[in-house]
Amino acid sequence: MCSRFVQNLSPRAYAERYGVGLDVPLPNAPARWTVAPTDDALVLRRHPEAGDLRLSLLRWGLVPVWSRDTRGAARLINARAETIAEKPSFRGAWHRRRRCVVPAEGFYEWTPGPGGKVPHFIFLRGGAGMALAGLWEGWKDPASGEWLRTFTLVTCAANPVMAELHARMPVILHSADIPRYLGDPDPRDLLAPYPADAMAHRAVDPAEAKPGAAVPARAKN
Repeated sequence: MCSRFVQNLSPRAYAERYGVGLDVPLPNAPARWTVAPTDDALVLRRHPEAGDLRLSLLRWGLVPVWSRDTRGAARLINARAETIAEKPSFRGAWHRRRRCVVPAEGFYEWTPGPGGKVPHFIFLRGGAGMALAGLWEGWKDPASGEWLRTFTLVTCAANPVMAELHARMPVILHSADIPRYLGDPDPRDLLAPYPADAMAHRAVDPAEAKPGAAVPARAKN
């Protein structure tokens, strides 16, 4: 499970990384050292009406379109790649291509330690940013009529580096595969573990992984 990630660059920096046109206003999003479930975060997606690539600010924790309320959103922060096309919570977004990419500089995972759980920061070697595969959904509040847009991260079996920490890991997309992930009818072949030799992790101070922390995650090559 992935329950914390780092998104500490500006919206403009992420827009430039993924080739998003700057003629469309960017969301106002502060740097987030530790994004946690129910937080808002930047996601890259095809605009449902215009069709162009845009950055949007969505809440982490998917609320399926058929939900009566938002109470279960905090539990739907991850979607398993193996069942994403069949599970009721996710299949609508998957088949209707409501897919997204979540920019991240890394994510956290915890292991047991003598004094409690120890957070580890997982990153790509060389300082490259991650493109995490996700799904997004729009939910209309039946009481107010307002729309809430939410997302979840797709996970797969861990590669050997991640297996040292956890049995699962978020799906990390190669840059060249992003257009196909967002637009193809069924790109499930992309939902595979990222090459282990391109990844690393290090133990960090618990304060760094705490929600709302103002401590930058500094990945070391």
